[in-house]
Amino acid sequence: MIDLAHLARYTGGEARLDAEVLELFSAQTAAMVERLETALERPDVIAWRDVTHSLKGAANGIGAFALGEAAADAESVDPAIEPRRAVEVFHAVKRSAQVVSSFIDAYLGR
Repeated sequence: MIDLAHLARYTGGEARLDAEVLELFSAQTAAMVERLETALERPDVIAWRDVTHSLKGAANGIGAFALGEAAADAESVDPAIEPRRAVEVFHAVKRSAQVVSSFIDAYLGR
């Protein structure tokens, strides 16, 4: 879910701008989840932390706080040292991203 009141503080509540921001966020999130999966498969802590940090900031910026929290939880995990934990937090991020994506699709009437 997305806190639309939070988003409106940045967009002035303009529906067209909200839609544009959400569309862009949705596309970027899908790409970031793919990058995160690659960082998990080829244990790359630098890419992992870069993606989780970026996702955390972007999600919190638009009001997708649960996704931001999931990314924050994942940020401190090193997939090379804690592979099982990395899989767990990856799936939590992915599930949260799917919820946000579904919310965005419904909001945009897709």
